[in-house]
Amino acid sequence: MPNRDILAALNTEHLTLSKPIVIAGGTGFIGRALTRQLLDRGHAVTILTRTPRPRLDAAREIAWDGAHAGGWAAQIDGAEAIINLAGRSISCPHNPENLRAIAASRIQSAQAIAQAIRQVSTPPRTWVQASAVGYYGDTGDTLCDESSPAGHDLLADICQQWEAALTAAPLTATRPVILRIGFVLGRDGGALPVLQHLTRWFLGGAVGHGQQYLSWIHLADLADMFVQAIENPALTGPCNAVAPHPVTNAQFMRALRHALHRPWSPPAPALAVKFGALLLGTEGSLALISQRCTPKKFLAAGFPWQFPELPPALADLCRQ
Repeated sequence: MPNRDILAALNTEHLTLSKPIVIAGGTGFIGRALTRQLLDRGHAVTILTRTPRPRLDAAREIAWDGAHAGGWAAQIDGAEAIINLAGRSISCPHNPENLRAIAASRIQSAQAIAQAIRQVSTPPRTWVQASAVGYYGDTGDTLCDESSPAGHDLLADICQQWEAALTAAPLTATRPVILRIGFVLGRDGGALPVLQHLTRWFLGGAVGHGQQYLSWIHLADLADMFVQAIENPALTGPCNAVAPHPVTNAQFMRALRHALHRPWSPPAPALAVKFGALLLGTEGSLALISQRCTPKKFLAAGFPWQFPELPPALADLCRQ
């Protein structure tokens, strides 16, 4: 048998024997990248989604409603890990109705997973729960690690409730990991494509006073962080999923202009940002708050960032 046939047989055996990894909300921006990463590493992947569809890759999609334990709970019985990415996007106007929907989608999905874990005979080895650096609130230039206190604004309160749905669960056989995710940079989703478009039209100036901090992460590194959260038993509890070098908004926009060959753009006053956000159907305050976070636990674990610095990350993502 040729060597490549032997390798193919070994890979097939590995896929057959590997315990499945289940991703709730795995069809979104982060979930798509994470699914590709896990499949490339030989994991069997099952995705919980409200609208399952046939797939061209090896992953499976299973129906769930995002709020209750149901027949899908059998998928996590004996699983290697359950990853919860479910939750409505915060890129919408933060009126009371939308904030209630944002909170409910996150809290209910975590509560449903906790209920399902209690029902199965062999709980998943690890539960990786998505959260956000919004947990810390608007922190100015204070550097926050995982031991820093929670903030007091509405998004910080939602993050606390989100995480509490996991920490309140009686997980005797499941290791809990909470990834507090920063500003995710990717080609196919998130805010970067919008910022690229604006910058190409010479509207990529600093936002407000420009000194608010941005704790960012390249999507490829974020996918690797989820994998390490599953594979490294030393990681537990809250972990900041950000690059090791946060930047100010002015520094970020300068680096983006450089990556897109736009030498200058006028600054964007805070009032103009809020008005523009209304036109785009998003929330202007998201660009004005400051969150300066360090990934203390991932640094201690020796995590190998592909993009620890912002300019190479943007150069990679802005290539034509």
